[in-house]
Amino acid sequence: MKDLIKLNNVSKFYYNKGVIASGFSKLNVSFNIGEFVAITGESGSGKSTLLNVISGLDTYEEGEMYINGEETSHYTDIDFENYRRKYVSNIFQTFNLVNSYTVYQNVELVLLINGYDKKEIRDKVLNLIDIVGLTKWKNSKVSKLSGGQKQRVAIARALAKETPIIIADEPTGNLDSKAAKDIIKLLSEIAKDKLVIVVTHNYDQVEEYVTRKIKMHDGKIIEDKKVKEYKREEYISTSDFSSMTLSNRIRIGVRNTFNVIPKCLLILFIFAFISMSLLSEYSSMKEDEYLTSQNGTNYYFNDVSIERIVIKKKDKSSFSENDYNKIAALSNVETIVKNDLFLDTDINFTTDNGMFWMPAHIKNIKDFKGEINAGRISNNDNEIIIEGNENDYYLGYGLDEILDKDFLMEDFNTGNIDREHKYKLVGVSYNKALGYSNYTIYLNENLIEKLSSSMNQKYSNFKVYFEGKYRSQDYYNSLVVPSKSVPKGSAYISSDLSGECENFNCSGHNIKVFVENMYFNEMLDLTVSEVYNKNNFEALTGVKDYEGNNGRIYVNEEEYNNIFDKDPYQSSVYVKNVDKIENTVKELNSMGIDTLMIKDTLIKDNISAFLRILRTVVTVISVVVLFFISYFVIKIILKSRNVYFATLRMLGANKNTAKELLIIELLNAASISYLIVLIAIYLASQGIINVSSMNTMVMYLELKDYIVLYALLLLISYLISLRFAKKLFKNSAITTIHEEV
Repeated sequence: MKDLIKLNNVSKFYYNKGVIASGFSKLNVSFNIGEFVAITGESGSGKSTLLNVISGLDTYEEGEMYINGEETSHYTDIDFENYRRKYVSNIFQTFNLVNSYTVYQNVELVLLINGYDKKEIRDKVLNLIDIVGLTKWKNSKVSKLSGGQKQRVAIARALAKETPIIIADEPTGNLDSKAAKDIIKLLSEIAKDKLVIVVTHNYDQVEEYVTRKIKMHDGKIIEDKKVKEYKREEYISTSDFSSMTLSNRIRIGVRNTFNVIPKCLLILFIFAFISMSLLSEYSSMKEDEYLTSQNGTNYYFNDVSIERIVIKKKDKSSFSENDYNKIAALSNVETIVKNDLFLDTDINFTTDNGMFWMPAHIKNIKDFKGEINAGRISNNDNEIIIEGNENDYYLGYGLDEILDKDFLMEDFNTGNIDREHKYKLVGVSYNKALGYSNYTIYLNENLIEKLSSSMNQKYSNFKVYFEGKYRSQDYYNSLVVPSKSVPKGSAYISSDLSGECENFNCSGHNIKVFVENMYFNEMLDLTVSEVYNKNNFEALTGVKDYEGNNGRIYVNEEEYNNIFDKDPYQSSVYVKNVDKIENTVKELNSMGIDTLMIKDTLIKDNISAFLRILRTVVTVISVVVLFFISYFVIKIILKSRNVYFATLRMLGANKNTAKELLIIELLNAASISYLIVLIAIYLASQGIINVSSMNTMVMYLELKDYIVLYALLLLISYLISLRFAKKLFKNSAITTIHEEV
């Protein structure tokens, strides 16, 4: 007949810093179902070590231990885990309960980790709690129970596994005499169909109930005495178990996230810190990439915003309001600049005394997205606001010299200062993306429309046909000039051209003025009505400087302006999301519009590319450093969890199950923290909270960025779990429970 447990010359040794200590040596002993065995002896005699070996919580180095006739010297960690789940339930002197769980949850736990479904175990758990007399306290936290009550919970938990072996190490060591007697009596009743082995210092407490007494000294059995007869059971009923279900793993993992509030809050804070660091680092990198992308050079465009698309119709016709309405309806279109020639033309503004000279881009006040840092927004046609870097002298220290002062604009075509019209600077806005002496002037829409005609002139070529010859306008001198003094259909020419006419008389001769640019061609068919010279120049034209203007052809101002008073032929579209700009281009193309993405025209320098690579390397290093810092902090927070996870293993959970519970716990904490951070970012986007780093996130991060960074956070959480678990589970459960992680 096979013994349930048999040790044949079994020895256990401990190794510590090169010193070998014996737990017990050459033990020969066996145990069977129905026995209630008490093991006594002084401290250090090897009692608890023997229990740990019998329980499979610790290994042995010599001899052979048989379990139901099967050798175990070849057993792996997994084999011993399965043995513990199938054969052994432990009751500990220190209880090893989960203090943050209720009585019900502690008993339930052992069934959940051994594969039972939550729904099918409720009645069983309640029945076991009733057996140990704790029904009244089933929903109480274990931390609030007395020592005797805690030991009863431990017994109920041991009974829940339905294993043939129950091993109790000093189960009455922390109890008063009455509670101790009740516990021993309860164990004796259990022993009728199980093997119960109790280690005790106080044999008198158990003498009434035990069937066998074993006494140990110095790692050896010095007495093995049968105290009373027992009925030996031939049939050994082992515990049925299966893998812990996924739903139970998630349930326990989520429960563990919140079961200790201080620990929960600390871990949530750490993961919130990781989340904020990742989001801040990534958004800063995207901001840098955006700013770097705008630092490319281009010889044709002043405004090199990568959100900009230059558009013109394929048939070269002008844009109508209906066209603009259709373009504005596209989902990714942020703004349309109708007169986009202003974007790429520096227009000079100066104070009347010439002390401040300001080359600037012109934009419509409707497109102003910043905030006024000094002064106010413009209201009238002659009022302007300026945008620039606050470290610029005039926009910073010299603000009083320009704010609320009148400015003059240089004529687009002649380069002369227009002193007839004055523009008051009423507001200043700071933009750190603009460099020193790099300004943007915002004008009201009415003034923009008035200046559009002059802008068309700037980008048009003039050619004059007179007396069989063509004359072209050069870059520096205007050949054709408008004048209010010239009647419609007429032209005033210089006497220098009289030699082209018969008898030096050009009056009444035909002169044709051709105006052309890439979008339109126009012609004025005029008659020479006056020929000016030095003597009559001012009287005819109203201009004093004859030498500086001789040779120009003066035409009627209204006719001249009508040539250029046209709807825009070229505009610019600014998109909301640069990543979707190609889709916007396709939509515009399908509307019969040619497009040019400014980002495709930029010439990047090697320094910018190097900086991008450097930023990427720094980001990777930051993530690695963040991981290790977070790991060490979380390790300190979780070091008290070694008792919990060692207890799980003693109850039958294998290393993988315990590790998965830890992973779920940290993944859950990471997800909650990330959600909290996302809520904060949303509040920032609504202006409810104002944090500069969050404002950057709102501006530069998209949905896919948040998803990628969430995945990265989960990866960090997973790696922290694996690293912690590797340290936590490297030793046996009984060793781990006495160590700090």
